[in-house]
Amino acid sequence: MNKIFAFIVLLFTLGSNGLAQERTIKGTVKDNDTKQALAGVVVTVDGKSNKAATDQQGNYIIQAENSDFITFNYVGYAEQKIKVGHKKEINILLRPKEMLLDEVVIVGSSQNNKTVSMNRAQVLQGKVAGVHVGYERRIMPRPYQDSNTESYDRFEENGFISPKKEALSTFAVDVDAASYSNVRRMINSGQLPPKDAVRVEEMINYFQYNLQGPQNSDPVKIYTELSTSPWNKEHQLMRIALKAKDIPKENLKASNLVFLIDVSGSMMAANKLPLVQSSLKLLVDQLRAEDKVAIVTYAGNASVHLESTKGDQKMKIKTAIDELTAGGSTAGGAGIKKAYQIARHNFIKAGNNRIILATDGDFNVGESSDEAMEDLIAKERESGVNLTVLGYGMGNIKDKKMEILADKGRGNYAYIDNISEARKAMVTEFGGTLFTVAKDVKIQVEFNPAYVQAYRLVGYENRLMDAEDFNNDAKIGGDMGVGHTVTAIYEVIPVGVKSSIIGTVDKLKYQETDKPNLGSKNGELATVKFRYKDPQSEKSQLQQTVVKNNVHALDAVSEDFRFATAVAEFGMLLRNSSYKQNSSFENLIARAKAAKGKDDEGYRAEFIRMAEDSKSILDSNK
Repeated sequence: MNKIFAFIVLLFTLGSNGLAQERTIKGTVKDNDTKQALAGVVVTVDGKSNKAATDQQGNYIIQAENSDFITFNYVGYAEQKIKVGHKKEINILLRPKEMLLDEVVIVGSSQNNKTVSMNRAQVLQGKVAGVHVGYERRIMPRPYQDSNTESYDRFEENGFISPKKEALSTFAVDVDAASYSNVRRMINSGQLPPKDAVRVEEMINYFQYNLQGPQNSDPVKIYTELSTSPWNKEHQLMRIALKAKDIPKENLKASNLVFLIDVSGSMMAANKLPLVQSSLKLLVDQLRAEDKVAIVTYAGNASVHLESTKGDQKMKIKTAIDELTAGGSTAGGAGIKKAYQIARHNFIKAGNNRIILATDGDFNVGESSDEAMEDLIAKERESGVNLTVLGYGMGNIKDKKMEILADKGRGNYAYIDNISEARKAMVTEFGGTLFTVAKDVKIQVEFNPAYVQAYRLVGYENRLMDAEDFNNDAKIGGDMGVGHTVTAIYEVIPVGVKSSIIGTVDKLKYQETDKPNLGSKNGELATVKFRYKDPQSEKSQLQQTVVKNNVHALDAVSEDFRFATAVAEFGMLLRNSSYKQNSSFENLIARAKAAKGKDDEGYRAEFIRMAEDSKSILDSNK
């Protein structure tokens, strides 16, 4: 009897040990000094595949056992490891690495009347030879400055144009939103972005707007509004908005996807390959049995990591993603060629054939120049395979190159700085990210000089087209996905307004100027035309609408229009635009708050906080 009892006890003990169940651990990660939440911190359980990342509020949730250790990793911060024990909630304060504090400047004069610099250790010890006590010491934080190789395409802002000189304004639509999330990443780290990182149209188009899609067979519907300008009451703002049709997920075409993943050494950081893996697994969860996925990786060379696999084999796909490790050089050109080859081999006729490239854009082997990559993509896109580019990381982001790849590959470009942004792209806007409903979308506006003295397109500098490109179907425009909205804003100076911002020109000596083109006072401020192609066609279709010269007060137009003007004003202030006029953080923040409207995902509230943070950063530097 004693033996039986002992055996039962042994079984119970073994069972208890075997049933050491994983449980939910949650918490918040913040900066130790500022106490601000850190988004995108990679949270892992040592020795296991369990991974998570913090959201915009610094929150995370992960599964772990009592005996596990959880590690917290974030670029620029010291790693921290905590044993779970019996804790249900683990809140972490991460400390910035010492190397991020670059130098200390002594404000004032030394014994030889020169400005003196010293390193942080000297400051902490209070030792600087020859400097009088009492002089102000100011630590100059310059995170990642010495190794920062980020690159952005330089551009000059659109200026005001007279419709008497150039009546037509033509551009390709842009649904990219990378600039917004990249700018947010910099502001969240306490820095203002370089002006060329700020593309105002991408800031505006980061947000979804409350527009109804077409009810007929058209893939896109157009909307217009006209109001007074909040940064110059004598000027007007004209909004043009396009809304692509919504399609239920179950009715979307079958997808042939190739995940093209950069696994080179530059992707080792916690907010690169680990975040890529988390992002793509969110996308895998959206796939159906009729969809299929292959994985191509590239470092020193390109290889097929997973042959094309049906979308309902989610564990197989996720396991292949978890197996990825980073190291080596970056053969981006070879990777792109291999991905297109795999996509063509598994091509679905009339389906959604797309490569999803996840990279920091740092190509350094083989075809790597902007021109070479552009030529490669222009050639490959004729296969009917589109290209979506997801940018990751900081310090060496090649923003210019990734934007070129997406534009030339008939795709879109998003910057993923944390798991919340990944969820936005992969889950919330799944259809818009992956499924094209209208390709080569272009807009052309003709302004009536009877009412318009000058006009300026706010943003879209790298999407401008010649007037004759509008009717030329060989010239590609932008693509719009399921449910996408595109907004463009023109600033208009009405006839009769004396504005120093547009300047004057002396009367011409050799040309007749007494009878300039005065336009027609027919009540039409402008005519807006847009062209698009069905994804399976190479012939465009035309739609147009007239904008009446009927100006509404700003508080009488839609919430969406008012919010978009706040985002545009924010972008101009970040760029220190020559056309910002009477723009101010106070005004745009107040307007954004009043026009926040329905904000289930919290993106608009986040924008308001970001504008407030930017104002604080600017004020602290005065």
